[in-house]
Amino acid sequence: MPVRPPDPDDLKAVATHYGLGLDDADLASFSPMVHGLLTSWDAVEALYDASAPPMPERAWTRPEPADNPYNAWYVTTSVTGSGEGPLAGKTVAVKDNTAVAGVPMMNGSKTMEGYTPLRDATIVTRMLAAGATIAGKSVCEDLCFSGGSHTSRTGAVRNPWDETRSTGGSSSGTAALVASGLVDVGTGGDQGGSIRMPASWSGIVGHKPTWGLVPYTGAFPIEQSIDHVGPMTRTVADAALVLNVIAGPDGFDPRQPRDLVPDDYVAALGRGAEGLRVGILSEGFGLPNSDPGVDASVRAAAESLRDAGLVVEDVSVPWHLHGAKIWDVISVEGAASQMVDLNGYGLNWKGLYDPEVMEHYGNQWRADGSQFSETVKLVLLAGRHALTTQRGKHYGMAQNLAVQLRAAYDEALSRYDVLVLPTTPIHSTVIPDPDAPREEIIGRALEMVANTCVTDVTGHPGCSVPAGLVDGLPTGMMIIGKQFDDATVLRVAHTYEQAVGGFPTPAGATAGSQA
Repeated sequence: MPVRPPDPDDLKAVATHYGLGLDDADLASFSPMVHGLLTSWDAVEALYDASAPPMPERAWTRPEPADNPYNAWYVTTSVTGSGEGPLAGKTVAVKDNTAVAGVPMMNGSKTMEGYTPLRDATIVTRMLAAGATIAGKSVCEDLCFSGGSHTSRTGAVRNPWDETRSTGGSSSGTAALVASGLVDVGTGGDQGGSIRMPASWSGIVGHKPTWGLVPYTGAFPIEQSIDHVGPMTRTVADAALVLNVIAGPDGFDPRQPRDLVPDDYVAALGRGAEGLRVGILSEGFGLPNSDPGVDASVRAAAESLRDAGLVVEDVSVPWHLHGAKIWDVISVEGAASQMVDLNGYGLNWKGLYDPEVMEHYGNQWRADGSQFSETVKLVLLAGRHALTTQRGKHYGMAQNLAVQLRAAYDEALSRYDVLVLPTTPIHSTVIPDPDAPREEIIGRALEMVANTCVTDVTGHPGCSVPAGLVDGLPTGMMIIGKQFDDATVLRVAHTYEQAVGGFPTPAGATAGSQA
């Protein structure tokens, strides 16, 4: 649609917004120049339309409740690619913040409803080329801003271990589908822990890759400096297999180093982990809301690594306790600016944008901002106030402090191969009623992020593996490694899985994929 030329009132509003001090005569002088300049916008749109891909025809279904266990599917489909390769025969649930062309994408939010992408995300293209079948889009939380599974506008996702409880979020649907064995593997996104937290609460493996290892191209952003996508699986071997397929540069994501060469993560598992040094991160335990049972289960899991021949010692990284506050500022101001004000993708970076989603979502949230979730409303109230009054100063401070936070981890990781700590300080909580007080809705969405959000800021890889049951519910041990040394993280995770004889599954789970 061509850009509508501004009338005098439009120009006066812009001049007032910026305090340009222009009178009517000034604006009349500027008007023909503005009109002439804006013809370039129309030319760009015509050029883009001539090169944009056609919408593919892919069949999909929005399942009835009886066909949607745990309320975990947004839509189901059966999209295949080559049919051959390392993922041949495996079914995949793709988190619904990640584009599958021709299949609706809601991102858990009324502000996105009705959107269908033109292009596959890079990770989808790669999985299809590797033989996978995309079985559907899994429900995710509203704009992915919740660590609980109760904010999606399609309704709460229920935990296969106890359907009154949360799967964790924001990759809630993927967690339920993988844990129950309804799909072989799945994908998640992680800006505050949204791969690892639902993995912890649902008893599966969730690997957040090093920032930039896996291209984020085609996934709906929250904040460029903390955006990650990665695998969610029932075994470490499957996580390594999926990471082999999706890792590596795509030429479209500027987060990725130009000289990036991924490891062979499957082959790395065969190297074992005996003799590696493990630091139990003291500051990850005993948080104000830590469940002593969760802390104990993770310490016991770490001890099993000692029994498997690894060196296990306590280590202190005091900066870890500053990490959540640094994340608060980056995620809140960053999301208010990029995810909302600038329509998801923001500006000022070189990469593959999604102009269609920018227009659809941008128009839709402006038509009715009341449709935002309670957590996003909190982000906007705090973030826009801070940006308006402080001009982004604290965002800049937080990003500078992130360098020191990252260095503190790096120093510990110069002495240890990996660090371990509880993925979440608590196990799964009861899903709030839809009409629960705002304080409960927001509390249940953010109460579990303190340990995971830190490595979204630093970019270090982190993998959550099941650490045993507490009160019959899963807990998670998070294994953190050096930047781009995801292979060592997965080696330790695999050694732990073998040491404990594999991971339990919820009652009634189907066989799924076991390696």
